Order: sequence, then C-alpha cells, then structure tokens
Amino acid sequence: MSSRHEPPVEISGGFLLLTAWFALENGWRPLLALLSAAALHELGHLMALRFFRVPVANFRLCIFGAELQADRGRLSYGEDLTVLLAGPGVNLLCGWALSWAARDREWMYLAAGAHLLLGLFNLLPMRTLDGGQALRLLIQWRLGPDAGDRLCAVVSALCAAGIAACLVLLMRVSGGSLWLLPAAAAALSVIVPGEQRI
Repeated sequence: MSSRHEPPVEISGGFLLLTAWFALENGWRPLLALLSAAALHELGHLMALRFFRVPVANFRLCIFGAELQADRGRLSYGEDLTVLLAGPGVNLLCGWALSWAARDREWMYLAAGAHLLLGLFNLLPMRTLDGGQALRLLIQWRLGPDAGDRLCAVVSALCAAGIAACLVLLMRVSGGSLWLLPAAAAALSVIVPGEQRI
C-alpha cells in the first residue's frame, strides 16, 4: 500500500476578499466561469508535471491568481516548455470547444470567453506568466541562460509597463473602474524580480 503525498493548499485572505468583491459586483456566473477556467488551467500544468514525475511542493491561491510551486530544475527545455504551455493550452482548447458547442447557450459563451481570456493572458511575455517563462526558456535554449534571463527581463518589463499604462488610462477614461487596479498592480509587480511560478 502506497500513500501519495499531496501538496499543501494555501488560500490567502486577499484571494477570498477579491473573490467576494467580484461576486458582489458581477454576480456568481462570471465568477464561476473564471474560477473553473483557472482550475482547468492549473490542472493542465499539474497533469504535465505528473506526466514528467515532478512533485508539486505547494499550491497557493492569492490575490494575483493561482500558483503551483514545483522543482522543474531537472526537466529538459522541451519538457519544461510543455509544462508551462499545458495550462494556457487547456484554456485555449476548452475555449474553442465551448464556443463551438455553445449554440445560443449564454453560459457556454461566458465560459468560453473566460477560458480564452485566461489562456491568452497567460501567454503574454511577462516573466511571472507562462508566456514570459516560455520565452525565457526558448531564448536560453538558443542563446544560453544569461542571455535568456536578460532578454526576458527587458521584454517582460516593457510589456508590463505597457499593460499597466493602458489599464491606468482605461481607468481614467472609464471613470475609475477599480477592477482594473489589481490588474495594473499585478502588471507592475512583474518588473520587480520574484519567484517563478506556473
């Protein structure tokens, strides 16, 4: 009989507060669509990690989203790239399937939109997102680790600054939609080096 060690799950107060605020402002249907898209996104990463036999140390839900922490250091560039792109890949596949099957069912269009939005957002070349880490891996694969880290940091900072500026401008034009503030803060947090996650 073997017992499998499951990773600890942490849920921050900020995540619970943001979730409750979103539900009060937008209703439960959009919240459930986003949460289910996020759950399937992380399941994509988790399945790829399990396929390559990489244990997950921690799963955390925080104000900036979900974070899976795993030691991917022993993976090859190709395997690590597969793990990184598995989450957005699941979202894009689910979004396509739901939009194809929707046939005038509003909730399916809502779920398809949540999947497509989450999948495309995570492919942005910002280093804390899957797309930024994938870009870093591709550059490292071609030019070496130092070049990958430097070039990815520059691209990530430019992308994050551009997105934050657009969100602040949109807040100003829209009359101050506070929903854009956490997104702008998350974009700016990318500029400061931090721990990698998937």
